Amino acid sequence: MNQEPSIIIIGAGGIVKDAHLPAYKIAGFKVAGIFDLNFEKAKELAEEYKIPQVHKSLEEAIKASSENSVFDLAVPGREILSVLNKIPDNSVILIQKPMGEDLVMARQILELCRTKKLKAGINFQLRYAPFILKAKELISEDKLGEICDIEINVNVFTPWHLWDFLKSLPRMEILYHSIHYMDLVRSFLGNPEKVYAKTIKHPASEKLASVRSNIIMDYGMFKRANILTNHNHGYAEKYQRSFIKIEGTKGAVRMEIGVLKAYPKGKDDKFEYIIFDDKQGWREEKIHGTWFPHAFIGSMEEMFKVKKDNSYIPDNSVEDCIHTMAAVEAAYISSAEGGIDPEKI
Repeated sequence: MNQEPSIIIIGAGGIVKDAHLPAYKIAGFKVAGIFDLNFEKAKELAEEYKIPQVHKSLEEAIKASSENSVFDLAVPGREILSVLNKIPDNSVILIQKPMGEDLVMARQILELCRTKKLKAGINFQLRYAPFILKAKELISEDKLGEICDIEINVNVFTPWHLWDFLKSLPRMEILYHSIHYMDLVRSFLGNPEKVYAKTIKHPASEKLASVRSNIIMDYGMFKRANILTNHNHGYAEKYQRSFIKIEGTKGAVRMEIGVLKAYPKGKDDKFEYIIFDDKQGWREEKIHGTWFPHAFIGSMEEMFKVKKDNSYIPDNSVEDCIHTMAAVEAAYISSAEGGIDPEKI
């Protein structure tokens, strides 16, 4: 194939406006068309980003596709299956996370992709954030040694009112936020042996299923992976934090995720690392780009690689990401079953 792939976007919600389209503009990706049930919303984005076609129906968007097209599906998890049923067999498609609303639906999505021979990836884009790619570079150069500890700590105030659809969902924080961190841990350490979790509500966000989570991904006796989130720290910014810390036997990395602070405006990221026998101590390195929108380039690039080489298996394939959905399901089961009452021992 001589031509560069072109993108047809299905959905024109906030994530497309704030991340997909800005990322594709930065990367120079061609967006050929866009469709949303709200035609005016799609039209506004098309005008802003000079998208040549605004489709009035899903069927029209599909009809306008060619062998050069990559579909970018950005709809709620519960709508994924119905759209995939209409996508032509053998298509290449990037699906916005989550991969359905539970593991049952995720398995149905996986099976449908297999049946229709879709080359599908899931947009777990944190894997491709510039600071994560830099951490993986240090690991590949063996500067950190064997990874033995991953800690993700988020204590911020998230304006949930920006996403009204979340109020109707039986699952929220893990499925729509901490899922990124669980997927990220998997990208470093593989699949966990077990998952322990508790996800809970907050008095100030009663209409949401949960906004705080404690998650332990169990990798045996020598590796620790902990995720701690609180999205209702509605106080001054002094003690807001959002960081990922990775420790190895030779060195460590600490990454501040700026976008989660004072969202959606955000703060600057910060990338620091230390080598065990280096007398300079912690060093700070400036990283170009951030999670939103730059990481979204990496997710789509994986689909472009498939388009250019049909034998290529994308890093974010549905075959891989089903394991993230299984880990998420395990977290919800663990949370529901609860711990051990010490008074009953």
